[in-house]
Amino acid sequence: MTNINKNITLNQFQELIEKNLNKSLDYMSDDFNYQQKQALELFRKRIFLEEIIEETISFNKSLSWDNKNDNLKLTKSAEELIEVFKLRSEVYAQMGYQNDFPDVLEGLNFDLFDKKSAIIYYKINQEYTGTCRLIFDSTNKLPSDKEYSFDEIRKKYGIIGEISRNAVKNNQSKGLGLEFKYLMAGIHNVFVNNNIDITVSAMRKEHYKLFSKFGGIDIIEEINEYGNLKTPCVVIYWNPSEASTFFKKAFLK
Repeated sequence: MTNINKNITLNQFQELIEKNLNKSLDYMSDDFNYQQKQALELFRKRIFLEEIIEETISFNKSLSWDNKNDNLKLTKSAEELIEVFKLRSEVYAQMGYQNDFPDVLEGLNFDLFDKKSAIIYYKINQEYTGTCRLIFDSTNKLPSDKEYSFDEIRKKYGIIGEISRNAVKNNQSKGLGLEFKYLMAGIHNVFVNNNIDITVSAMRKEHYKLFSKFGGIDIIEEINEYGNLKTPCVVIYWNPSEASTFFKKAFLK
């Protein structure tokens, strides 16, 4: 991917596009003005992608990652990150989650929270088959803050993180598979090596039965729906340092 000229900052590009995005040229046709707006919108999204890639890779390179599994990785290159964004898009399209987790660019699923996320992926036989992320709390807060405020949790714990963007290829036919096992091991790895105090997450209520076996986990709130997901969900917290014997045997060996 060609980097944008560093002599002009990404912010300056964004400001320029915002000023011109809704401007029309009176002496040009409506079709021309529409195409101009579409082009500017696409360019704005491309700039946002450049920004996400640069800051996300920098953040992941700053993390401590103690891992011996050659198939489980922390994203540290633009190429890896793009493959992760493609995998998210593919899996969410298959699961009908486009409204809940929409692509910014067609075929690429990413958002603002990636900038402060440990993004983990599982790759086997040159194919990316699973990914998830652990978002570190920041001034942007966390995605689930839109549904449930974690401010009381923040008062109790120093650093919190949210587990999200779980995506496993062909999950319907393979069950949980190795991907889920190793991705959760990866989350545990990031947690214990980077001074996070607690993790939070939102999930379908029906999925909580398995997670309840992890140890150090409990329900914060039960909600009837999550965003556009019209199904009972739970908001949970999990302290991986209190992992159960079951978790250690099933996920860490």
